[in-house]
Amino acid sequence: MMVEQLIPYYNVAIASLPGLAVLICATGAFALPLIALVIKDRRVWGVYNLIISFIVALISYRLLLAVLEVGKPLIYTFSGWPAPLGIVYEVDVFNGLLGVMVTSIMFLVTLYSLKYMEHDDGLQWYYTLLLGIEAGMLGCLYTGDFFNLFVMIEVTSVSAYALVAFRRYNKIAIEAAMKYAIFGALATTMYFTAIIFAYGSLGTLNMADMALKIAGLENVPVTNGPFGVVHYGLALFIVFALWSFTFKAALFPNHFWLPDAHAAAPSSVSAILSGLVVKVGIYAIARFVYTIFLGSGGLKNLVNIVLAVLFIAGVASAFLGSILMLVQKDLKRLIAYSTILNIGYISIGLGLGNLLGIVAAIYHIINHAIAKSALFLSAGVYIHSFKTREIEKLSGVGRLLPITTFSFIITAFALAGIPPLNAFMSKFLLYGALVGKHPALALLVIIPSILAFLAYLKIIYVVYVKPLPQEESKYNVKESLIMTIPIFILALACIVIGILTPYIVDNYIIPAAHSVIDTRSYVESMLEIAKVLP
Repeated sequence: MMVEQLIPYYNVAIASLPGLAVLICATGAFALPLIALVIKDRRVWGVYNLIISFIVALISYRLLLAVLEVGKPLIYTFSGWPAPLGIVYEVDVFNGLLGVMVTSIMFLVTLYSLKYMEHDDGLQWYYTLLLGIEAGMLGCLYTGDFFNLFVMIEVTSVSAYALVAFRRYNKIAIEAAMKYAIFGALATTMYFTAIIFAYGSLGTLNMADMALKIAGLENVPVTNGPFGVVHYGLALFIVFALWSFTFKAALFPNHFWLPDAHAAAPSSVSAILSGLVVKVGIYAIARFVYTIFLGSGGLKNLVNIVLAVLFIAGVASAFLGSILMLVQKDLKRLIAYSTILNIGYISIGLGLGNLLGIVAAIYHIINHAIAKSALFLSAGVYIHSFKTREIEKLSGVGRLLPITTFSFIITAFALAGIPPLNAFMSKFLLYGALVGKHPALALLVIIPSILAFLAYLKIIYVVYVKPLPQEESKYNVKESLIMTIPIFILALACIVIGILTPYIVDNYIIPAAHSVIDTRSYVESMLEIAKVLP
């Protein structure tokens, strides 16, 4: 009997989309070096990458619509093996929405790269790594298995290390990549150790199955209950895994690698790292804390401690990032410290432990990804045109690049919290969540935002208001349409999303927040498939 006959709402073709998206990216990545052996035209490599990114973006959009239509998580079983014996992808509104965010921005970054990377050698490897990092991020978002999450984190991380070091003639880039890789390898080793404790305690690494066993509820077919007293093993699992996830998210005190890595990488890569890759760690924290532990009702006291740690670390990140923004002279390092600030905001929202905090955190994940990607891409245009990252040496150049400067100002103001732009709206939600706890906590949002605004205002003043050191006629610069289109689209998104906030929050963000805490639906969707498949 077919699965769709037993589960009417379940469409096998739609459910296979998450696996298909990752497969297309991974296959495309492996095929590109072979194609490059036959076709030497780098324009073909770029268009090839662009087409794959576009197809995967369409798949992610269709997948999100399907999840919203069905109203329950969709399950994809690899090779037909049921959980927990086999690896499954489980997609709900939360990770479906983040999948759309990742694929959309990756498509725009790929388009931007066609011009931005035109003078670099080894572009077939650059585009291969772009597809690799996209496959890794989607795998991290869609997986319903903690071991597969480890594998996909490694895929994402290795691609990120190589992309930071892509311009290997730059000693600063090599040093930053080595620092990133060494500490990143330590973080993934810690996570692998966490997996050992989890499997030794529960005998499973399927997320839904773990939630059931922690809650002491029904066992999944072919598995038994927990082994002995699981509290010590799970406590160690939480500590080791959380440390690893906070490193990937660049959350205080594991933020130290980010400014060097994100500043030294090509600007297209910086946009991916700051806009998307750090969100994989944040996603893992949210899924880990809320869906698996808090939603199951197990280890409640320990989870409350974790929430307090997330809140405190978020506050420290927000203040540290905003203060260090003020003293930066390097344009990209200043923007990189802004990432630490905004990851702090997201962690504060998650640490509150209530629905409004989660809504604010999810909305800010998306808003920050859009604005930060545009900010780094805009900075890349300045650097590409004038060959410097020093803010003072960019005096007045913004007037020569009007579309880029307009996009930079919009996205900088968005991240600084200027209404009615998108990031202001998510900050306002976070403000409301904090005021609901205690009015004085609102300062945790207001003060870092003011400091960030001053830092961004300094850049805008130098780039747009200050005079050029030479006459305009002596500068031979022209905006490339291929580079400005992605930036302008992202800047426009900051405006449109901000204006449409009530609609977006009601129809996408709140359902995503409910899916994070709806452990019952997450578990039942997996159980229905596990009981039906042979």
